[in-house]
Amino acid sequence: MRTTIAACARLLLVVMTVTTTSARSEADPPEVLLPLATSPLVTFRIQFRVGAIDDPAGKRGLTHLTASMLAEAGTARRPYEEVVERLFPMAADIGAQVDMEVTTIVGEVHVDNLDAYYALLMEALLEPGFHEEDFARLRANQVNYLRKTLRGSDDEQFGKEVLGAALYAGHPYGSPVRGLAGDVESITLADVRAHYQRHFTRGNVTIGLAGGYPASLLERLRADLARLGAGAPARVELPQPRPIGQVGVVAVEKACNSTAISIGFPISVTRADADFYPLMIANSCLGEHRTFNGRLMIRMRQVRGLNYGDYSYIENFIQEGGSTFPLTNIPRRQQFFSIWIRPVAHEHRHFALRLALFELEKLAREGLDEADFEATREFLVNYSRLWAQSQSRRLGYLMDSAFYGTDDFLETLPERLTTVTLEQVNAAIRRHLGYQNLRIAVITQDADGFLSALADNVPSPITYETGAMPADVLAEDALVAAYRLNVNRADSQVLEADDTFE
Repeated sequence: MRTTIAACARLLLVVMTVTTTSARSEADPPEVLLPLATSPLVTFRIQFRVGAIDDPAGKRGLTHLTASMLAEAGTARRPYEEVVERLFPMAADIGAQVDMEVTTIVGEVHVDNLDAYYALLMEALLEPGFHEEDFARLRANQVNYLRKTLRGSDDEQFGKEVLGAALYAGHPYGSPVRGLAGDVESITLADVRAHYQRHFTRGNVTIGLAGGYPASLLERLRADLARLGAGAPARVELPQPRPIGQVGVVAVEKACNSTAISIGFPISVTRADADFYPLMIANSCLGEHRTFNGRLMIRMRQVRGLNYGDYSYIENFIQEGGSTFPLTNIPRRQQFFSIWIRPVAHEHRHFALRLALFELEKLAREGLDEADFEATREFLVNYSRLWAQSQSRRLGYLMDSAFYGTDDFLETLPERLTTVTLEQVNAAIRRHLGYQNLRIAVITQDADGFLSALADNVPSPITYETGAMPADVLAEDALVAAYRLNVNRADSQVLEADDTFE
């Protein structure tokens, strides 16, 4: 008999049991436990309360490089090549996931290989080799990512990072997690050692464990992590992001075949707030990631064929690998709303930007009607069940719930969504979503000309190469082509690609 992915997700929600503790002390670090007796896998998520916000001035990227030295380098007992050789037959690896506020060491292994894997994991965490050859390789990789991959060949992510820097200028969130290229070049192995000793400590760790692990494993893990250094650095205080007046544009000049666009503004809502759940419904109606039910996707791709996809988000979002689902363990105390317009032909960039903001204004002004509300809520209740389809993801969500100080997010989400009312959704939209004060990041050619056209509200009519368009679409096109963008030229700028994140 076949079992569907959705059914597996529902089953996982029913059979799991969870233990969490929230007290933080060096003797008794927090634990997030998801024992699943029938699972043949054991999942580790060892999380440290350290992220890019803890990078010292002039050393942006240090946390990412330090985490890489734990997960992608040799230990004090063996070189990296031997670590890889030992992991390969286990079909396992050791990964490091770094964001602004936390770093998570992630691993999963079949229970038959648990002892051998656990020994390597503890070596990586407790006895890092800090070999010079690993350091040189990983530092070069990080610099190359910033200069060649991000700026050179990944315009979509480039635009997102430029937007983040614009939203959080002068703020601890204001640089990419991988840092600034020149800063990374200045980092020394001594810097990495000191950062590890200061932040990867027993007073700064949360134990995450899931699957069919024996009871003795938890006791071993507690005892071994007690060998970490002492101390728990104070959490970095976060100022409020700088207020945005009108529309600020950062246009990055680059020789490219199409224009990547990201739009956003900070919001004062996280998963710890009641308004998060009404906003989930509103946002899903506007632009659920990699689905075809959002207004942005329908109006921009399906109706007009402008690009591959258009989505919106009410919190920091990274897609997990080849899935369409959000990556876990990237929680933040401050969040932002954003729209991602995947690359469009240069001749359509102005119209596409206007259309996205046209739809945002429509949502902000009118809210949802009863039909859209009911359809979107039903979709989201069912779609969100897929987010629990692996025990590693399930554990990740539990750890995020511990970060925000909430009940189990995935377990309570269906009930929370079904109890939300249309009035609550529209009230949350009015409180938190706007269209007048925001930032726009574009990666494009003739960036100065594009910024001038935006600031001067030059009309941007669209022409179609194939077939006649319906009359209602053409009528809407005329409105969009003249849609006014209140660009604040004094708060906008043109940058050269090679000068960014340097």
